[in-house]
Amino acid sequence: MKYSSIPSAQSVVFHCKSRGIKNVVISPGSRNAPLVIGFTNDPYFSCYSIVDERCAAFFALGMAQHLKMPVIAVCTSGSALLNYYPAVAEAFYSDIPLVVISADRPAYKVDIGDGQTIRQESLFEKHIGYSANLKQDISHATETVKKFDPSLFPKDYTLEQLQSKIQGFNDAQLNNALQAAIIQKSPVQINIPFEEPLYDIEENPELSPFCSPLDLEKNNEDINFQDLAQIWNSCEKKMIIIGVNDPGRINSEYLKTLANDDSVLVFTEVTSNVNNKNFFPSIDSIIAPIEKSKDKDRLFRELQPELLITLGGLIVSKKIKAFLRQYKPKHHWHINNKKAFDTFFSLTKHIKTDENSFFEQFLEHIIELPSNYFSKWNEVKHEYLTKREIYLDQIPFTDFLAFQIICCGIPKNYQLQLANSSTVRYAQLFDIDPSLSVFCNRGTSGIDGSTSTAIGSSIHSVNPTLLISGDLSFFYDSNGLWNSYIRNDFRIIVINNGGGGIFRILPGMENSQNFETFFETVQDLDLQSLCSLYNIAHLVAEDQNTLNTILSTFYMPSKTPVLLEVKTPRLLNDKILLSYFDFIS
Repeated sequence: MKYSSIPSAQSVVFHCKSRGIKNVVISPGSRNAPLVIGFTNDPYFSCYSIVDERCAAFFALGMAQHLKMPVIAVCTSGSALLNYYPAVAEAFYSDIPLVVISADRPAYKVDIGDGQTIRQESLFEKHIGYSANLKQDISHATETVKKFDPSLFPKDYTLEQLQSKIQGFNDAQLNNALQAAIIQKSPVQINIPFEEPLYDIEENPELSPFCSPLDLEKNNEDINFQDLAQIWNSCEKKMIIIGVNDPGRINSEYLKTLANDDSVLVFTEVTSNVNNKNFFPSIDSIIAPIEKSKDKDRLFRELQPELLITLGGLIVSKKIKAFLRQYKPKHHWHINNKKAFDTFFSLTKHIKTDENSFFEQFLEHIIELPSNYFSKWNEVKHEYLTKREIYLDQIPFTDFLAFQIICCGIPKNYQLQLANSSTVRYAQLFDIDPSLSVFCNRGTSGIDGSTSTAIGSSIHSVNPTLLISGDLSFFYDSNGLWNSYIRNDFRIIVINNGGGGIFRILPGMENSQNFETFFETVQDLDLQSLCSLYNIAHLVAEDQNTLNTILSTFYMPSKTPVLLEVKTPRLLNDKILLSYFDFIS
C-alpha cells in the first residue's frame, strides 16, 4: 500500500483504522493530499468524494446518524473548513459523532497573506466535543521549516528527540479526539498543519503511533429510585414527552407500562420513533383548541402536569413549549446519560443514565393512582381524530391534504427523512406507519442540509429512503445531488408551494411586497431542469387524483432515483392549516 511520507498524516490514518472508523467523506483539495493518499490507498476504508464541503459534511453526518458510529469528513485548508460549520453544529446538538479532519497551513504562514489560509485551530470551539490541534512534523520538509520558524529547533535537542515529542503530543491529541467521538457521540475536529511537498509517498512506513485503550466505563450517577418513586406515586397527573429519539432506542415494553397508567399522558412526535395506541402523537391538535377556548386557563390547568418527564432530544412543537413555560410542572426530570436541556425552564432533576436502565429499576417501585387524567384527554384525542377526517373530506387540494395522502402511502419499513420548517410540522399532524424510521435534523433545525443528510443516511440503509422536503429547503441544498452515490431506490417528494410557506402561518405582513420578497421568498424555479441535470426521474402532481395515481407506482423499482413534485396553492395553504385548528376546536 501507499502511505503519505508525512508522519502526522500516517498517524491519523492509523488511529482511525485502529478505532474501527471505516467511512471517509473527502472533498477534493491540495493541502489535504497527504490524508487523501493515506485513506484512499487503504482498502479498509470506504471513501466518498463530495465536492461541496457543506454538502460533504451533512452527507457524513447522515451516514453517522444511520450507523451510530463516527464518520470522517476531510477537507483542505481555508474557507473549505468553514463550510463544515452548519453540519458540525447540527452534530453537536444531535449527539452525532462527526469527525472533521482539516488540513492546515503551517502556523508561520497564517495571517501573513498566504493563500487559502485562515485561523483553523479550534475553529468550532463552542460547538465541538474536542478540538485536537496537532503539531507540525519537523522530520518532513526539515530545511523549509527551519528556514521559516527556527524556534521549532532548540539547540539542546536532536531532530529525532524533537520529532518524538511531536509524535507523542499528536498521539495523545488523536486519542482524546477519537475517544470523544466514540464514547460521547460528539463531533470532533482534528486540525493538521502540512508543509510542502504534499504528495510524497512511501510503501513501508516505520512509524508506530500509540493508541490508548477506550475508556468505556460509564459515569452514571447513583440514583435513589425510592425517592423518585415517592414523588411519582404522589402525583395524579404525570406527563412524559419524547423528543427526537432513534428507532428502537427505548424498550417499548417500558413505555407500554407507562401508557397504561391512568395518571400518565405520553406525548410523542413524528421524530420520537415510538408508537402505542395510548400515546398522544399530535401535540398541537391537543393544545391548539385550548388556546382558542374562552375557558383556556381552566383547561390548561387541567392539562398541567404535576410531574413532567422528558426523554430524547429536541422537541418540535412550539405549542407545548409555550404551554409548559407558563403552566410549569412542580417536578421536571430529564433522563439522559449525557445532557439535559431546560426547555421549559422548570428542570428539577437531571437523571444521568440511559432510559432503559432507568425504567428497568424504576418501574419496580411505582404504583398506579386512581386518576382521570388519561381518560379525559384520550377522549379529546379521539374527538379531534374524528373531526380531522371530516375536515379532510371538505378541503381543497393544499399542503394539508397532500401531507395526509403522502404520510398514509409510505411503504412499510422505509427510512423517512424530513426536511425542517413546514415539512416536519405538517408531518406531526398525521399518522405514519409504526415500521418507519424517522429522522430530521432537529439539533439546529436548519433547512441547509436535509438532502445531503438523507442521501448520506441512505448509503448503508437496508431499506429504501424517502426524503420529504419543502421547495426552499430542497433548492437550498440542491448541491447535495452532486455526487454519484444516490441509490436508484432513493425517493424524493418536494412540496412546491412557491416559497417559504411557513412564514404565512406566522403573524406579520403577509400581503406586503416586503413579506413576499424577504420572508416568504416567492420562487418559480424549474425542478424538472434540476432533475435532468442529475439524472433523476421527475413526476408532477397538482391535484388529489394525480397524487394518488402517482403514489400507486412511485415506490416501485426503477433505474434511477425518482422525484415527485407536488404543487400546491401558495396563497391558500396557510388558510387551510389555520382553519384546521379552528375546526377541531
